Amino acid sequence: MKKTALVLGATGGIGGEVARLLVARGWNVKALHRDPQRAAKSGDGMQWLAGDAMNRDDVVSAAQGTQLIVHAVNPPGYRNWGALVVPMIDNSIAAARASGARILLPGTVYNYGPDAFPIIDEESPQRPVTRKGAIRVELEARLQAAAADGVRTLIVRAGDFFGPKVGNSWFAQGLVKPGKPLTAISYPGSAGIGHQWAYLPDVAETMVRLVENEDKLETFARFQMEGHWDADGTRMVAAIANAAGKPELKAGAFPWWLMALASPFVAVFRELREMRYLWQQPVLMSNKRLVQVLGAEPRTPLDVAVKRTLAGLGAI
Repeated sequence: MKKTALVLGATGGIGGEVARLLVARGWNVKALHRDPQRAAKSGDGMQWLAGDAMNRDDVVSAAQGTQLIVHAVNPPGYRNWGALVVPMIDNSIAAARASGARILLPGTVYNYGPDAFPIIDEESPQRPVTRKGAIRVELEARLQAAAADGVRTLIVRAGDFFGPKVGNSWFAQGLVKPGKPLTAISYPGSAGIGHQWAYLPDVAETMVRLVENEDKLETFARFQMEGHWDADGTRMVAAIANAAGKPELKAGAFPWWLMALASPFVAVFRELREMRYLWQQPVLMSNKRLVQVLGAEPRTPLDVAVKRTLAGLGAI
């Protein structure tokens, strides 16, 4: 029998990537949207249902008959995170409890503060130094508590996302300008400081492979991806320049001063500025546990991944 998944956030970067891959793998995929007729015009093979992730009845009803709930929904532009994010995870937990489905949550490095750096594993202490990090910790804590009741969860953490369909990312908001030919690169990091990247199609592939290995997963399962490690901040810049056919391009400094000035008025700038500490010191997530289960981590060569990303963003 075909398996069925419910994807919350299917119009977003990670939600859409996972949803399309599940369809390609033969899953029935349901997705919630406030305007399902408009969403269905994408022709992506999903069953679009009218509903809202903030409405528990909508989520519980949509999750009936599913084996997987992909919780990839976030408020757009970081708006009103505190009031929206936690209720949405509670709705997914209620839906998983009613349907018996496993919840898949894309994780981040925001959970961690500098005391856990530079190398993080799944058991590293979570003492965040930002508001958004504290919310992420709360999400995982609620999922872990629900696991004691038998609600199955899979959390996959990765570095900064980039990919052809990712607009809300450091790559698209900080390094390049989407929609116009590449003429300049800015870089938010300090000189010589390593940074971790994750190509979104690789993240989706990793998640789906783990889901396909259900018999190897604990009730509360957590994994981390290594992705693409840029040891000194030059590797990603060089890959962008080469993909654009302009190997002579060098990175300019990211305008942190502008973030400081605009933060009181622009929510996205405020959230980006809050994450600056992740660019001031190396942070590397270990994928040892992931490799033990999958044998190897899916990894598209960096040059290929960057070229596809820039093409998707309209920068080349």
